[in-house]
Amino acid sequence: MTTFWCEWAWLPQGPRPGVRFDVERGRITAVSVDAPAGGAERLPGMVLPGLANAHSHAFHRALRGWDTGARGTFWTWREQMYQVAEALDPDSYHRLARGVYAEMALAGITCVGEFHYLHHAAGGARYADPNAMGEALVQAARDAGIRLTLLDTCYLAGGFGREAAGVQQRFSDGDAARWAERVEEFTVDSERVRLGAAVHSVRAVPSEAITEVAGWAREAPLHVHLSEQRAENEACLAAHGCTPTQLLESCGALGPNTTAVHATHLAAEDVALLGRSRTGVCLCPTTEADLADGIGPAPQLRVAGSGLSLGSDGHSVIDLLAEAQAVESYQRLATETRGHHDAAALLDMAAGAGHRSLGWTDAGRLEVGARADFVAVDLGSTRLAGTEPGAVPAVARADDVREVVVDGERVVQDGRHRAVDAARELREAIADLRTP
Repeated sequence: MTTFWCEWAWLPQGPRPGVRFDVERGRITAVSVDAPAGGAERLPGMVLPGLANAHSHAFHRALRGWDTGARGTFWTWREQMYQVAEALDPDSYHRLARGVYAEMALAGITCVGEFHYLHHAAGGARYADPNAMGEALVQAARDAGIRLTLLDTCYLAGGFGREAAGVQQRFSDGDAARWAERVEEFTVDSERVRLGAAVHSVRAVPSEAITEVAGWAREAPLHVHLSEQRAENEACLAAHGCTPTQLLESCGALGPNTTAVHATHLAAEDVALLGRSRTGVCLCPTTEADLADGIGPAPQLRVAGSGLSLGSDGHSVIDLLAEAQAVESYQRLATETRGHHDAAALLDMAAGAGHRSLGWTDAGRLEVGARADFVAVDLGSTRLAGTEPGAVPAVARADDVREVVVDGERVVQDGRHRAVDAARELREAIADLRTP
């Protein structure tokens, strides 16, 4: 058994001083408040539950800083993304993802949902191991010391009624049956890895295939990009006479195990459908800002009944605390009204709701029986000087994180990753990808 003593800890009832956690086999077995430190391992500052990044495309990290002043839209950015996708193989993907996941650990992220659609070699040819790219991600997460939900993504078309072309052929299994056949060959041999499914989008997966994927994922997390762009809504209306949300409902793809990613451009009836079905929504506000997507209806979704989680998506920033704060600040800009989400709600988006979205119902909170994930935030930082402990989720940022424990094992100590030099790993991996 290991014992951790926290100067402050954010318990389910809120922040409390002098909290002691007994941990055995990666689980919290006892919680004591106003307890002496004794010989326990000390976690200074405010200790939050581990954060969950519910939406990641690891290879997009290579795009950070490209053409930041260039005019364009999501669709012009997508061409740059395709260039990176074209250059990767299992070895280079493992190296890049290891740096990305280590950067996440440094930011207090203890679990990531990887929306994985880069499956095959150039031209769509399968590797000898058809899941080699997924295995590279699993190994990267293991190296970085964080948990992974691999959301194996079905991607079959280049748009409504269009075949996958060019680099998109690397994403496609040809049809939903062959997608399922490949996924079922994937072996999960770690207690820190779970397998889920994803529909890339209604434009990239024909409706009959959406039904097949949803059926396959009935007992697993199912994620889907939804209404990120107005153009997707317009094309879906033209092709099917309904909104993307309505199409997903007709295919049986909505429900408590489903998470809609972005959900930026929704009609009122779409919000009601998502809430009524208890479909979760993953917001990625820094990426949505970076790609000029727009601001989604977060308060309306929450009131309707959709749980809100967070993702760093394209990794223009890897900072779940910043994502949470952006959800609130963007609503203030859009509505000219303050106070849409309090600190506790923002923390739940970044921790508990994110873990639930990824199938880890035993994580994201500091209580007996939960996984022993601890994220210690430095209350002595300049940013947090004079801040009340209860305001930490609404003020702190990733660079205030000093210690990270995952399943009872210390991964980050004094602001440094104990196993991976993330900066060097990213610098070298990205330089290799950009070299002609």
